Parts: sequence; C-alpha cells; structure tokens
Amino acid sequence: MGILKHQPIGLFDSGIGGLTVAKAVKNALPNERLIYFGDTAHLPYGDKSEAAIQAYSIKITDVLLNKGCKVILIACNSASSAAYDLLTEYVGSRAKILNVIDPMVNYLNNNFQGKDIGLIGTKRTVISAVYETKLADSDAGIKLHSLATPLLVPMIEEGYFNNKISHEIIDEYLGQPELNDIEALVLGCTHYPLIKNEIKELTFNKIPIIDSAEIVALSLKLFLEKHDLLNDYNDEPDQFLVSDYTDLFESSANMFFNNPISLQHFPLWE
Repeated sequence: MGILKHQPIGLFDSGIGGLTVAKAVKNALPNERLIYFGDTAHLPYGDKSEAAIQAYSIKITDVLLNKGCKVILIACNSASSAAYDLLTEYVGSRAKILNVIDPMVNYLNNNFQGKDIGLIGTKRTVISAVYETKLADSDAGIKLHSLATPLLVPMIEEGYFNNKISHEIIDEYLGQPELNDIEALVLGCTHYPLIKNEIKELTFNKIPIIDSAEIVALSLKLFLEKHDLLNDYNDEPDQFLVSDYTDLFESSANMFFNNPISLQHFPLWE
C-alpha cells in the first residue's frame, strides 16, 4: 500500500525551534495532522558531530514512521545538513523526506540574485557549508557570508530573549566583520525566528531578515499538491513528543498553538 493523503506529517528538531516551522505549516495546511518530535534530551544539535546527529535523526525517523507519517520534515538546519541524504536513503518509499535548506536556497536564488547575503546559524550548519554548496550550483551570483552563532540556541532554549542579555549577545554577533555590508540576513536556524524582532531592531530595519518558516510551509504545501497528498479533512489532534520533558517546551508549544497541547515523553534509548 502506498502513501495516503490522510496520514500525518512528521516534523522534528532538537527543541523548540522547529515549532516555528510547525506553526507555519499548521497555518498553511490546517487540514493536516502534525506529529512533532523535539529531541530535548540532545539539544543543541549545532555542537554535535555529524555522526551523532545522524544517529538521533534515524531514531526519531523510526518513531515518526511507526506513527504512519506520510512526510517527515527535518525542521532543523543542523539535522538537514547532516542527515537529509542518509534519511532519504533509509526511508526509501515508506515516506517522503523534506528539509528546511532547499526551500530557502530556492527562495534566495529567485529573489536575491547577485546580492551579498549574510547567514547566521549553528556551528554544524556553517561548517557543513551546505548553503554555499547549493548556492554555487546555481547561476544566481549570490555571495554568502556565514557566521556561526553557537550561543543563540542555548539562550533561546533557556528563555533568554527579548531582554538585555539577549540584546548584548545578538549585537555582539551582528557586529562581526563577516556580516559587514550584507544586503540581507538569513536566519539559518529554526530557533532564530524567536529573536527575529530583536535582530530587526539591532539592524535598524535596514536589511531584510529572512527566516525559513513560511517559506518551508509554502514549499511543503506545493509538494503535497504536486504528489496528490494534500489532506482535505482532519479531526484528530496534533501530537507533540519530546525525548526529555521540559516546562519551557510545553509552555512554548502552548504559546505557538494558542491552546493547551498534550505533551508525550518519548525517550529515544529506553
């Protein structure tokens, strides 16, 4: 039996960052049921080895496959860069695997030809040079200036944003020479939309600040339409799983989805 329209969409990230993508997906696709896995026991992914991220990603993918997901969206730039090819091969025809990097690359190619673009992301994403490699394959003439910003994910996961501490950390990163004279800034981590307003304020709204959530959601919608997998009705609740329970994750999920959610503790190695 092939993949069916009514099957849910799975998403995963190391923590709360992927909720920005999940919320955008829910807005764009209200008739789809979402199953979200936050690997809070292993966050942040950005300072983990490629092998470790791949191992976590395989475990999570098995969980989402067992729950019958038709599409698994890697809602994390670090995992997208480290594990997308592996997961695509591993899953085969059982589900469709999507990532958050390709839609952003396509968006940049279509809208920022010939521009100097900055990108901030985790160490893993920046070291992988995945954005540079994919942009180089096009003829858009985009020059990318990448900067690893490893303090931002732990800061966001601890709830330290929209305050003096976060302002100082963000401002320090934005002042680095790698980001001089850029014409737009890509938020190369799904956590970073949570500090997008602070970044706008600290850049005096002089350049576009580009996050992937709505771009990825639109790309997913087009993918489902193309493959005739768009669901037209759903009366089941979305599901949220975490590898380690945290109060912040539950409160963040409730905030994103504007109603109490049922959070399930799902340890990966027990």
